[in-house]
Amino acid sequence: MMMGDIVNLRRARKARDRASAEARAAQNRIAFGRTKAERKLGDAEKALAERRLEGHRLADDEDKA
Repeated sequence: MMMGDIVNLRRARKARDRASAEARAAQNRIAFGRTKAERKLGDAEKALAERRLEGHRLADDEDKA
């Protein structure tokens, strides 16, 4: 900017805030974003692992617990 350029401080502040919010949203998409198919696959794998573990449980374990 040159000396004499007029800057609307409200617009500059809002633009800065918008940019930081977008950067934060991008980080959240990387950290937490999973597609519906990925969530469904993860849930199915977890359920399968639980069923397999339960299938290997001995009958005596139920009496002791």
